[in-house]
Formats: sequence, C-alpha cells, structure tokens
Amino acid sequence: MVENTTYTFEEIHQQPALWLEVFDLIHTQKDALTSFLGDVDIDSEVIFTGAGSSFFIGEMVAPFFQKDTQITSRAIQTTEIVTHSQYHINRNKKTLLVSFARSGNSPESVAAVNLANQFSSKVRHLIITCNKDGALAQMKIDNGFVLVMPDKANDKSLAMTSSVTAMGLAALLIGRMKHLAAMKIEIQNAADLIQTFFKDYDKALQKISNVDYQRAVCLGSGPLQGVAREAHLKIQEMTDGDIICKFDSFLGFRHGPKAVVNDKTMMVYFFSNDDYARKYELDLVHSMRKSHAPVLSVGISNVPLEGVSLDLHIDLSAKKINEGIWTLISLVPLQLLAYYKSIALSYDPDSPSKSGAIHRVVQGVTIYNLSNKNHNGSKS
Repeated sequence: MVENTTYTFEEIHQQPALWLEVFDLIHTQKDALTSFLGDVDIDSEVIFTGAGSSFFIGEMVAPFFQKDTQITSRAIQTTEIVTHSQYHINRNKKTLLVSFARSGNSPESVAAVNLANQFSSKVRHLIITCNKDGALAQMKIDNGFVLVMPDKANDKSLAMTSSVTAMGLAALLIGRMKHLAAMKIEIQNAADLIQTFFKDYDKALQKISNVDYQRAVCLGSGPLQGVAREAHLKIQEMTDGDIICKFDSFLGFRHGPKAVVNDKTMMVYFFSNDDYARKYELDLVHSMRKSHAPVLSVGISNVPLEGVSLDLHIDLSAKKINEGIWTLISLVPLQLLAYYKSIALSYDPDSPSKSGAIHRVVQGVTIYNLSNKNHNGSKS
C-alpha cells in the first residue's frame, strides 16, 4: 500500500521510539545544559521562537516551562523578531532565546539570533535543531548552546511530524531536569499509549478520510491551542490547501469564528486533562451539535468522556499522563488523519504541494540590515 512506502508514514510511526531517544539525549547532556543555563534565573525571560511548526512548538511548551521553572516564558515567531525585534527583546532583561528549527536553514532562523544579539548584550541562545549541518547549528556564537536531536527527527517529508514532538519534548525535559527519572516513566507511558493508538484507530482514520469535508476547524484550550494550530496546518499542508483550515480555543471560537462551520466542515477537538477547562470544552461540543452540526466531529482525549456525541472519539485514557507530555502526543492522531486525507485526495504526503507554493525549507526571503535608528536605541 502506498501509505507504507512514504517517509511521512514512517516519520509519524517512529515517534514513540524517538521520544525515548530524546530522553537519553537530554539525560546525557544534563550536566552541560545545567551549566549553560546556570545564569537563567527568576529575573530572566525565556522566549521560544521558530517559524511555522517550529513556532507552534513554543506555544505548546512555553506554559509548562514557565510553570516548571517559575521563569517568565512566551513564544514569539522568528518572523516577528526579524521585523520587530525592538518590541520583543527587552535589552534590560536577561533573556534566553530558545530557537526551534528542523533544518536550521530558514533565513529567519539565523537572522533572529543575529538580531537578538545586535539588540541586546543580555541574550543567551539555546538552539534545538534536527540538522547538525544546518546553518543554525553551525553558527559560531559565544553565548549559545546547540542541542541536535537524534538523526531520525530530521524529517525528510515536507510536513514536520516527528521533528515537532521531538524538539518539544526536549524543551519540556530541559524545564524538568530535576525530575528526569519521573519523566522517563511518563515518556514510556506516552510511547505505549501511541503504539496502542496506531493499532486501535488506524482503520477508523482511513475510513473517515473518505468523508467529504472541505473545511476543518481544530480547537484546543491553553497549551493545546498550539496543538490545534499545528494540527490545522498539517491538514492544510498535506492536502495542498484543498481543505481550508482554522484553529482557535474552545471559548474563543464562540466569538465570531464559529460562523465558518457548515455541512462540509470537520470539527477536531483536543480535550484538556484539566477538569475545569474541560467543562468549557464540552459545553462548546454540545452547543455545536444543537446549532451548527458539522459533517464530521473528531475528539482526542486522555480522559474518558461521558455523554459526548462524536463521530470518532480517540480515547487514549488507558494511561493518564503528565499534561505537558499529553499536549505533545495528542498531535499524533491528527498527523495520521491528515496523512490519510492526503492519500484520499490523491496527493503524495511527502510532497503534496503540486503548485510548488510551499517547500521543506522556506524560500525567497531576503534579510535586510538593521541600523541602530531602526532599533530606536542602541544595544546596552
């Protein structure tokens, strides 16, 4: 079957084993990372950055990094740092800029590092990349640490899959380096859970890929909104834009965006482990059934759901796992759903862009020199 001969299929399915390799990498690098991060304290700020999927990783992990370290953490796109670094880099505050990049060859990735250094002398750089030979990994900077993911994380296909969860997991582990032993158990449970998912839900995902939907809306609360954002991009990328996608939070979706739902829309719900947040999520699902019934509804949860009507509930509640780990692995079902929809629409999942509009590494971006007057001040 074609699905077994693509890089994308392999890269989605290799993730459980890859996560254990990432754990071993962080465990091996623990002392070096601890030494490098020694000056990053409660008075510092952590900025997670990247473009596209690499930025969405930051949205997924920044809340957990802040909770675990008590250091203010946020996600900002490299594209924003390139055009508006003066609004995002506080030259008076110690800053750790964590750059995520699969290839490390996107022009904005290198430019964001250079501009941050140009703008402030108080920036340190943690580069998390999947390509040891990429431009980002090869940068010669005194205030940086390069962490290269295991080779398998450097996806060959256009869409980022295993690279996303591998880099995200690395960041979560760095935030919890004092608790690595407990995290290994969590990762093993997550790996087992996703292996079970592959066995139990593969046929169901293939089946719903034949449903005729033209729009997809992905919803998630809190850090899961980053997952929803990445999921919406996966579906859109792998179908070359045939499926128009949106993302939002459950509550935010009520404030206007709900208007996009019609009888050709698939709704995808990423349910939180948090009981309080999930009350609002379930209210929205019930509301959709009453007033804006989509053609297809899919839910992914790490807890049992009662009284919820879904066309497909991917119930991964066999093992309750850490909320941060759940946030990352909840993305895997939608990677596979997007993959099968790509095949159903006769695309090549490895290279779905027939028009050539999108590439594995972004092209056509010119980086311009930035003068001090553009900074509205000089570096201190």
